[in-house]
Amino acid sequence: MTHVRLSPADVAACRNPLAGALTLPPAAYTDPAVWEIERKRVLAASWTPLARVDQVPGAGDYVSADLAGEPVMVVRGEDGAVRVLSRVCRHRAALVADGAGCRRLFTCPYHAWSYDTAGALVRAPLMEGADGFDVAAHGLREIRSEIWEGFVMATLDADAPAFAPQVSGLADYFANYNLGGFVVARTLDYAHGWNWKVLAENFMEAYHHIAAHSKTLEPGYHARDSQVPDTDQPWSILHMPAADRDAPQPDVPGLEDWQVRDLIAAIAFPGLMLAMQGPFMAWYQMTPQAADRLDLKIHLCFPDWMQDLDDYAAIVDGAEAATRAIHAEDIAANDLVWAGLNAPLSRPGPLSPLEKSIWQMNQWWLSRMGL
Repeated sequence: MTHVRLSPADVAACRNPLAGALTLPPAAYTDPAVWEIERKRVLAASWTPLARVDQVPGAGDYVSADLAGEPVMVVRGEDGAVRVLSRVCRHRAALVADGAGCRRLFTCPYHAWSYDTAGALVRAPLMEGADGFDVAAHGLREIRSEIWEGFVMATLDADAPAFAPQVSGLADYFANYNLGGFVVARTLDYAHGWNWKVLAENFMEAYHHIAAHSKTLEPGYHARDSQVPDTDQPWSILHMPAADRDAPQPDVPGLEDWQVRDLIAAIAFPGLMLAMQGPFMAWYQMTPQAADRLDLKIHLCFPDWMQDLDDYAAIVDGAEAATRAIHAEDIAANDLVWAGLNAPLSRPGPLSPLEKSIWQMNQWWLSRMGL
């Protein structure tokens, strides 16, 4: 048992088949002790998306991120390779970079140790008297990474199974979309005071369309019509068919009519979250910071060929307006959930059959937590 507040009875109720399953107990979201275990067993041991390769197009381009508490950066090297490097200086642990930009050298602002774009230490001033000091042994630590469909994925677990084979079914589902050809057009930044699972659960069910999105999403994508396929891999897909099956749709290269018309949400556990509709992808990049806090970047992405369209800027503006409006409704709902999860009398509740994605993620989470 991970923690006394996750009782065997609570775990067993979550493990029931969907028709009789309950939600995770409140402590799974609110308890700092559970968070500390979760950070090690779930977040640090899993694959996390840190950037899109188009965000680091040239040598020296970098994007900073946080990987389960480790300050990291995605860097395009002089050799063209994309690497994930720790941002922690090997001298006295100051951070050598923040934000995003382009550098040929990453020079620590504390004692001027300098690292190249592959992480090698190339300058360490006034270290001549340090016995046995080896420049080659003090480069920035490289973090294990993979590129999948344009996403730079990383993990702190050297023994974690490779990412791509775990999501082969997800890749097959989105094969027509050519996810690797999407580029980030704009990024929306948020900071939220909830556990990360509150966001993930909200993202992966359409049941709340009937209330939280009653005037926005529900008229076009009825909650009752949403579908979640079975899978034996660590991902889930929420397919939301469009209510109007006869409205004309634009021609999008490679996509079938339903792929242009319908709304798809997908998650590769725990945190690669995508919302897809035709030639539009919203990548929800969440960074859990504590049991009760997360940072969120919503990246609005389009196929690279759309950048040449005369009305591209207007299309991006429209996507931003719609995304902000929907997320504002989700913020209001998640604030209510978080208040309730922290209430003294809060207990697990029954899942709807429309919340199959939550049930799928709960089974994965419980296994990763050793429950």
